[in-house]
Amino acid sequence: MSEEFELDTDDLTRRMDGAMGNLRTEFASLRTGRASASMLEPVMVDAYGSMTPINQVGTVNVPEPRMVTINVWDKGLVGKVEKAIRESGLGINPQLNGTIIMLPIPELNEERRRELGKVAAQYAEHARVAIRNVRRDGMDQIKKAKADGMSEDDQKLWEQEVQELTDRYIKKVDEALETKQAEIMQV
Repeated sequence: MSEEFELDTDDLTRRMDGAMGNLRTEFASLRTGRASASMLEPVMVDAYGSMTPINQVGTVNVPEPRMVTINVWDKGLVGKVEKAIRESGLGINPQLNGTIIMLPIPELNEERRRELGKVAAQYAEHARVAIRNVRRDGMDQIKKAKADGMSEDDQKLWEQEVQELTDRYIKKVDEALETKQAEIMQV
């Protein structure tokens, strides 16, 4: 018989919190018709041979409520930054002015609101997948302990605890998605 098995539920919780934090960051990037520097956080630029966050290749400013500007530090990266924004799915058409890229934030129409709702749903699904992956890791640890001599009752208790933790976080993701979609559809 092996020593008493103790699943590190704090680690699982921390990792699931990380998935929720990532979801909040992605949701923050979905702006509902107002300019915000955080809307560019998930946008990565192919700079110097690696994918780099936009705020590490230029200064991001919000000079007015419906405008974001990026002052790109390296003139050679202006095209790549513009391309990254166009391909990001934000639905913003960048305008170039030398090394400054201006992003006018359009008024959201009904179609664009629906698109943003779908993007929010995709972000939520990524978070659910991340949470399920953490669950699978926990279940694998339990199976390994079972192979090392853990009793079936203990196995069932640990599996139940991991499943309850997973269900709690999936519910948080669903609630966050519902809130964000309501915010997006608000006129």
